[in-house]
Amino acid sequence: MRIDELHFLVAEDHDFQRKTLVRMLTSMGAKRVSEAADGRAALGIFIDLTPPVDIIISDLDMPGMDGMAFMRHLGELGVPVSVILSSALDSSLISSVETMTKAYGITLLGAIEKPITPQKLEAMVRNYVAPQRKAAKTAAAVFTLEEIREGLTKGQFEPFFQPKVNIADGHVSGAEALARWRHPVKGVVAPYAFITEMENNGLIDQLTWKMLEIAAQRCREWMGRGLDATVSVNLSLKSLSDSGLADHITELVAAQKLAPKCMVLEITESAAMTDLAKALENLTRLRMKGFGLSIDDYGTGYSSMQQLSRIPFTELKIDQGFVLSAIEKSASKVILSSSLEMAKNLKLKSVAEGVETQAHWNLLKGLGCDIAQGYFVAKPMDAKAFEDWVLEWTPPE
Repeated sequence: MRIDELHFLVAEDHDFQRKTLVRMLTSMGAKRVSEAADGRAALGIFIDLTPPVDIIISDLDMPGMDGMAFMRHLGELGVPVSVILSSALDSSLISSVETMTKAYGITLLGAIEKPITPQKLEAMVRNYVAPQRKAAKTAAAVFTLEEIREGLTKGQFEPFFQPKVNIADGHVSGAEALARWRHPVKGVVAPYAFITEMENNGLIDQLTWKMLEIAAQRCREWMGRGLDATVSVNLSLKSLSDSGLADHITELVAAQKLAPKCMVLEITESAAMTDLAKALENLTRLRMKGFGLSIDDYGTGYSSMQQLSRIPFTELKIDQGFVLSAIEKSASKVILSSSLEMAKNLKLKSVAEGVETQAHWNLLKGLGCDIAQGYFVAKPMDAKAFEDWVLEWTPPE
């Protein structure tokens, strides 16, 4: 959208700074700019205005309702809006508020330390993207348990594969198998539409067996064509409590004539903490058989280091949140760097999720990360598309 089509709301208690922001927006071409001296007034304007506000520029330290409370109320309203935060507070405090704002479900265009310049403001406004209608997700959410059961029975679920690439030399080292439902009417359906329902109704193991079977079969086919790549499959929290899990996986993969060393099983931190005794038995047995074990979304749980000390992992997969924010946030970069160093010292392969730009790739290469996964490399795709992609893949410089 053009700037002259957007509706702005400036929430700033300092009169001069508020008027300055309004003039900046007007000089950029904005036609509709509302203003408020604190969060409470801004909230009232936001609720009452028609057409609705597109972008809010809000100070954090305001009398009455401050910027943090304002963000909380905006989140509770559930109305799509984008926000630019402005403040003279310490950068670490601003960073915390950025994280809080996103947690409330608000689209954050960025945060600017005062004094705000027209160049900084315009750069963030240019990042605005009109909110998309959520029709696809709403439609997907109406699947009944019976429809999901029928989809399983008819073999409509399959893995899509997202490539994992060695950062040092760019060669394809593997792929993660991600569950998709190829629905006969609604097309390819993402996991959010069926995973929770499956876990709550005892169907998740059926999906896991299907993903493992197909992923192992595809991996064996790739190996036969000269592609030396592993395949990664996620294990559900629910599955780890089954004492027969390790034996079942071993038999299933053996039936596809794939060596266990070619498969990596990904486990989230929280999954590894539930029913600890059975989880440890399963994971240790799988490791003894030769399977790789990856701790997924590393850094999002509360006992990360404890998990690494008691489970024989072979791979550490760093959560995309740290990767995505490492360019702009020094704290995230420190955590990312420390995690990679720890993986190296523990002799674990390091995998970074959420690699979306050349800048992320360059940063990870400089920090010594082993493997990259993310949209900068490729999106998840079906097996045939993955095979074609491997032939055409050109590593970034």
